[in-house]
Amino acid sequence: MGDSISFETRAGAAEAGQGPDMLNAFASVGARRFDLTFTDLAGDKISFRPDRSLDQLRPSLETLLAEASARQRNVIVRPRAAGAALIQLDDLDEATIERLLSVAFLAVRTSPGNYQAWIAVAGQVDNAFVRRLRQGTGADPGASGATRLSGSWNFKEKFAPAFPRIETVHASPGRIVTPAELEALGIVAPAPPEPPPPARASPPRANRGWPSYQRCLQNAPPARSGDRPDVSRADFTFCLLAIDWGWGIEETAARLMEESNKAREEGERYALRTTQNAAAAVERRGPRRC
Repeated sequence: MGDSISFETRAGAAEAGQGPDMLNAFASVGARRFDLTFTDLAGDKISFRPDRSLDQLRPSLETLLAEASARQRNVIVRPRAAGAALIQLDDLDEATIERLLSVAFLAVRTSPGNYQAWIAVAGQVDNAFVRRLRQGTGADPGASGATRLSGSWNFKEKFAPAFPRIETVHASPGRIVTPAELEALGIVAPAPPEPPPPARASPPRANRGWPSYQRCLQNAPPARSGDRPDVSRADFTFCLLAIDWGWGIEETAARLMEESNKAREEGERYALRTTQNAAAAVERRGPRRC
């Protein structure tokens, strides 16, 4: 376990220096390569630079951040885990982030009063455990595994003109915990009870079409910004309906990639994870009775 660092107490620490600090924190728990995405004020993707090593990124970070600031571009990094499972807990308040500092290797403030924690967990961690951890901490269940780079600005229309800077507020390089440690801290929701046996088999999918993705999007609740529908929720609802109608997980994930702009941007892992979460929800509920 590495030494814990509080960046808020480091007098004179330059914000631009937090970019390397964040990447080093990821590297300390096994992430050696990163995908970079640049988005504009409306959240639309401008460019994408996949599979960059730490050595490739370090020399260019200062210039990259300066150019992104001048053009009002968000700088988003996706760490590629190798070894420990990296779990992103997003949309946390200050009280929750304080509770997580003993197990997080990285904590980031993305806007006033809004935080994100990253936890590295040893061994094999299944999707059910990740869902329970997010539920237990009140985190966003649809976190994508990508984060804005510390030292960059959070360019969103709702923040204009006083855009907040992304800040690393805590780092503990090399900190890797076990599922048992997280359970002991009381931040993992209990496992759901085993679902009852189905009343009857689902109708064969050969007789069914696909749900309307556009209707799922139209009926989705507003995103946190309030100016557009919550695409993550629309994606989840589409997958939930498709699974309930008898489509398989891989088929549904492939269909989501065709229907959802976000799924195409985030990639196949996002589509598969969203579909698996929907399948688990259907399994917990059991098939509908006619």
